[in-house]
Amino acid sequence: MADKVLIVGGGISGITAAVEAAEAGLEAVIIEKNAYLGGRVAQLHKYFPKLCPPYCGLEINFKRIKQNPKISFHTMAEIKSISGSEGNYKVTVQVNPGYVNEKCTCCNDCVAECPGERSNDFNYGMDTTTAIYLPHEMSFPMRYVLDKNACAAGCTKCVDACKYGAIDLDMQPKTVEYDVSSVVFATGWNPYDASKIDNLNFGVAKNVITNVMMERLAAPNGPTKGRIVRPSDGKEVKNIAFAQCAGSRDENNLDYCSSICCMASLKQATYIRDCYPEDSKATIFYIDLRAAGKYEDFLMQVKADENVTMTKGKVAKIEEDPATGDVIVTVEDILGGGKVEARFDMVVLASGMEPAAKGANLPADLVYEANGFMDSQQKVAGLHACGVARRPDDVATSVQDGTGAALKSIQSNGGIPKSADAVEMSGGN
Repeated sequence: MADKVLIVGGGISGITAAVEAAEAGLEAVIIEKNAYLGGRVAQLHKYFPKLCPPYCGLEINFKRIKQNPKISFHTMAEIKSISGSEGNYKVTVQVNPGYVNEKCTCCNDCVAECPGERSNDFNYGMDTTTAIYLPHEMSFPMRYVLDKNACAAGCTKCVDACKYGAIDLDMQPKTVEYDVSSVVFATGWNPYDASKIDNLNFGVAKNVITNVMMERLAAPNGPTKGRIVRPSDGKEVKNIAFAQCAGSRDENNLDYCSSICCMASLKQATYIRDCYPEDSKATIFYIDLRAAGKYEDFLMQVKADENVTMTKGKVAKIEEDPATGDVIVTVEDILGGGKVEARFDMVVLASGMEPAAKGANLPADLVYEANGFMDSQQKVAGLHACGVARRPDDVATSVQDGTGAALKSIQSNGGIPKSADAVEMSGGN
């Protein structure tokens, strides 16, 4: 039996599963498709309800990874095959080249010389980077990546600029095999494609953005360095609307509630109020407000702000005024009665969470629900799912779920290895 667990996904739940399993005595290997660990959490501006930056939690876990020899990881990697059974799985991993090796010091000399340009997916396409780039300022691992698709044919300017010999244009994909006792799927989520919701005009009306884009706008390391301004003209956003259930609870799009969208919009209403405290206003159009239990206090805190208005009603239509770039929202006011038409500087769509595993064709006999999330009870022993791979959830619950996956992995292994110098599991964040 291999005293090792492999985790597919290096977001917050996958990282938690890895560090908890390793600190209990197993070896843990993280496989992440992006060039960095941290997943969607790394792209957030703040957590709710404490409104603290996400790196206060991520940095703790990165330190646990760096200090623990039982944890290893591959970024820019994907699972090619899984065979065997609980206790004796063989997993084949393909590690794709980033064309930059461990000699990289992030000196930025290569960026200064690079003529290529690419859309910045970390900022959801709201700005660009050069073809060689650091995924983001707090990236772990801290290493540049080269997007060859953005390079001009025959260009070697980055290679010539690097005095450390860190850039290797001849890097090839490599295959690695692991023998493990269990596999944890922490594959996370993708923002729902809001352009599929015709009446909301995302992608047509220039000042209609999604909630994940709003996180990056508000972030100090985002495309506007934390200034919340309109994409069309850079105008300061003083009057903003949030349209809830953008695609969620809709049989034509996502037929389930995405769980965290209400809390995300409440949190983002505080972003605009903090950015322009004297004269900014936020309006939230909602069907129902989901802020149960410990989050109700946060809801009451936001509602107490007289410059935040909450209107019960589903947004029927969003249009753009071509002369001003303003956004015109038509909504049915359930409590007030009648149809309301209101004008805003910008509208944020509370787009839902779609499982990243949906349509990914993962090479394992996994059980999925009709909506694409993984079933909590997998029929094949030793295959476990956690975090938003299983259901829409917040960061705190995803951390708890990652710990649960670590416990299941220990059981799949037949218990904690007797030879391990194990420590008591500490609970992560």
